[in-house]
Amino acid sequence: MRLVRLLDSPAEAHVLAPLIKREIIYRLLMGEQGNRLRHIAVLGGYTYHIARAVARLRKDFNEPIKIESIAREMGMSVSGFHHHFKSVTAMSPLQFQKQLRLQEARRVMLGENLDATSAAYRVGYDDTSHFNREYKRLFGAPPMRDVERLREAARETASSI
Repeated sequence: MRLVRLLDSPAEAHVLAPLIKREIIYRLLMGEQGNRLRHIAVLGGYTYHIARAVARLRKDFNEPIKIESIAREMGMSVSGFHHHFKSVTAMSPLQFQKQLRLQEARRVMLGENLDATSAAYRVGYDDTSHFNREYKRLFGAPPMRDVERLREAARETASSI
C-alpha cells in the first residue's frame, strides 16, 4: 500500500520507491515461501522454460501428456525437466495436468450442468471410475455430490446477501 500511495507524490516516489521495493523483496524471501523463491531465483534461466511448459499444459490439458517431447522442446533432459518443473510448481508435470483436468471438470459440471461422465471425457479421462477416484481425492467428495454441495453453498450465500 505504501508503494501505491507514492503515486500521489512523484518527488517522494523517486527516493522511497526503491527502498519499499527492497523491503517487499526482503519480506518475500524471509516469508513462508522464501526457500522456494530463492530456489527459483537460483534456477534463473529455467524458470522461463517451465513457464512455457506450464502454458502448454494449460492449453492442451485434455491431451495425453508426452513428457519427452515437452522436455525436448524446452531443451532439457527428461530428468532435468521433471526436476525443474517440480521445483517451480511443487508438482510433477503429470500431477499438474491432473489438477488442471479436475479443476476444469469441476468448472464444466458447475457452469454447463454436465454430468460427471461427460465432464470426465471432456477433460481427457477415458476411465470414469478413475476420474471419480481422483476427483474425490482432490475435492473430498465424489463429483456430483461436490457440485451439489457447491451449488447449495452458493444458494445460501446468495440468499444471505
